[in-house]
Amino acid sequence: MLNNFSSEPCPHLNRENKHLKQHILWLLLIRVVFVTILIGVTAGLEHLGAPVLLPPPTVTLAFIAIIYIFSIGSAALLHRDGLGLQRFGLFQLFADTIFAALLVYGTGCSQSIFTPVFMLPVIAGGMIMYRTGGFMAAASATILYGAILLLEYTGNLPSYLYTVEYPPQLDFQKATSIFAVYGITFFLAALLSGTLAARLRTTEQTLERTTFEYDWLSLLYKQIFDDISTGIITIDNKGNISSYNSSAGRITGFSAQEVTGLPLTSYFPSLILENMAVRQVVDLKKKDGSTTRVGYSFSHLNLPANTSIDRQNCSNCKLITMQDISTIEKMEQRMRKAEKMAAIGELSALIAHHFRNPLAAICGSAQLLAIETNKEKEKPADKILNDIILREGNRMARTISDFLQFTQPAPPQNEWFNLYRLINEVIATSEYVNERAATATEAVQLDCPETMAGFGDRQQIQTAITHLVENALIMTTEKDGPIIIRAGEAGENGGKESMLYLEVIDRGQGIEPENMENIFKPFFSTKENRNGLGLAIVQQIVERHNGRIEVKSKPDQGCTIRVTLPLSEDR
Repeated sequence: MLNNFSSEPCPHLNRENKHLKQHILWLLLIRVVFVTILIGVTAGLEHLGAPVLLPPPTVTLAFIAIIYIFSIGSAALLHRDGLGLQRFGLFQLFADTIFAALLVYGTGCSQSIFTPVFMLPVIAGGMIMYRTGGFMAAASATILYGAILLLEYTGNLPSYLYTVEYPPQLDFQKATSIFAVYGITFFLAALLSGTLAARLRTTEQTLERTTFEYDWLSLLYKQIFDDISTGIITIDNKGNISSYNSSAGRITGFSAQEVTGLPLTSYFPSLILENMAVRQVVDLKKKDGSTTRVGYSFSHLNLPANTSIDRQNCSNCKLITMQDISTIEKMEQRMRKAEKMAAIGELSALIAHHFRNPLAAICGSAQLLAIETNKEKEKPADKILNDIILREGNRMARTISDFLQFTQPAPPQNEWFNLYRLINEVIATSEYVNERAATATEAVQLDCPETMAGFGDRQQIQTAITHLVENALIMTTEKDGPIIIRAGEAGENGGKESMLYLEVIDRGQGIEPENMENIFKPFFSTKENRNGLGLAIVQQIVERHNGRIEVKSKPDQGCTIRVTLPLSEDR
């Protein structure tokens, strides 16, 4: 990704053009300032009597004016769109060599003190446009200087030079030597400046790329530090928090601004940094006062050798990693519970096999014995014993059925059914309802639309309702009045989701607060001769239907159990 980004031509060309444009502007500014200062200093030296040859003031002013006008016009032209900066830059370098040639020609040709001015466009060409610009400027300066020497040798000089003591160069061999020396000097300057500029350019590009990669790695590190799900905290040598990522904030509830720079023990005293080799688990107190289960470990923070931070001042710096394991522990508990239930299921199937057959034989024999006893003169003791055998046998058979249903639940076979008729079937077939009153309405009051439909496993939901009704009847007496079954449809999530609710309400003794957490546990019961599986089976069926069950109760004020089940969307 970094290579692709850095190798795109457009940003690179844009940067090159921008730099070249800035360099040309600096060249124009330096040209104006340099010529102004140079001629001003020379005029001052001439005024003081130094042997300096200058053109007449009108010529000098005209020369300066031409340079000013040309430079300002070039600067204005430089801001036009579509301008070829390479050609424009070469043209400016060529113009500088012409200005230098005019200055040298007007101040004494081979005797001019301004001959080194030719070096300026050569060096500028090498620095701005590398070797190409430097060599072109050197070639232009060499040709123009040769032309000046030729004009001097042939006597084509400015008229004002004849009015001063000026010895023209009439020796061809000496003129040729001067030309050769300056020409070689111009090209050497171009070579050196171009080479230096190329190396500088390579160094700048390498530095720019290195800076970009460093910034990218820094951003990548920061992004990983903030997005990783593990909470990371670093502390300095004094035990103060030096860095703190967002995951640590989500786990603890404290933001980085709240804890950075403050002692770790002030906010997280439960984090004991003693055994580095062992991952520890604690109940961490969060900002809102609640606690969460956290697993954490720590290690010494080994800073690199070339860090700007003094290693001696970070000899006890530590890196702490933490994770919220409350969800993981709940999942582990559910898995252990599932494994336990699987083992219980296998055992219960074996027990049921060995208990049901003898129990069926006992109950069958008791029924046959009752029939034979009725044919003869019935004895009260025999009838009582037969009733006990049948009642207890049925109770044992029902307990075994509940046990098997709890330990080996069948997957729900969902379908649509009429909830009103289903509840009436439960009321009509319940032994507890028949034992409570002569008519069902004296024991149960039903508040449910006759067309109310439910969606789920009809048999399992019938079993759940049966356990809820029987549990309510057992918790009440006749003087408490009938229990109430209320059912209907309600919207949740802003009316977007339709839910079926079923409430079983009694006015009995209620549930003690200390028993509320245990009522759904298997085999927990506050009544004698109860197996404690009824509400556990109800909760299991509700959860397998993706529903929920809620209990509201106060001692001596009755109990309300509400079951909520989702309704299918394709009604």
